[in-house]
Amino acid sequence: MKNYLLYLVMLTGAVIFAQNKVSDMLYDIADAPSAERIEIDINKLVDFGTRHTLSDTVSETRGIGAARRWIKAEFDRISEACKGCLEVQYQSTLEPKNERRIIKDTYIVNVMAIQRGTVYPNSYVIMSGDIDSRVSDPNNYTDDSPGANDNASGMAGTIEAARVLSKYQFPVSIIYVGLSGEEQGLFGGKHLAQKAKKEGWDIIGVINNDMIGNYHGI
Repeated sequence: MKNYLLYLVMLTGAVIFAQNKVSDMLYDIADAPSAERIEIDINKLVDFGTRHTLSDTVSETRGIGAARRWIKAEFDRISEACKGCLEVQYQSTLEPKNERRIIKDTYIVNVMAIQRGTVYPNSYVIMSGDIDSRVSDPNNYTDDSPGANDNASGMAGTIEAARVLSKYQFPVSIIYVGLSGEEQGLFGGKHLAQKAKKEGWDIIGVINNDMIGNYHGI
């Protein structure tokens, strides 16, 4: 996690500051991530039972709907702590039924928090984690699918990055995003890319958190 955050800071162009100030900031950021907070967030995401893209969207305690509302609420809390420094929003796109892994018309809903850059607000570094999980059968959206490693770990890491980096200002913008529909065919990432292309984003880099600390170390 520390390596991810250090790389993210360097991508945001922090080197325009005086070298000693940057060095101090990097050390502060490297020490800031909390393994305890990340573990709490992973357990919270696991507690939704399943986060399958086609799962329940109404329940407050189970399914993809409850999970993404909780993620948005976390981003909202982080934004409140930094006096509104994050623009928190859903990105929702209807994905029609197909013959493979979308077996009914389904809304693909990403959760985004944008931290605007102070100099180049239309230049972006994106840190993502995917929200959804599934069992071996990609069309089974009712059975428990805890997905602690794949990919509650990545989503928790993205939230923790927002907690840490929102305490600082950077020349370019950072987008923290939870992507949906990734297990069904990378739909959340596709829709975000389409939005970026349509709006003419200048994307400096993307860091995708996928199975942080996974025992196979992919």
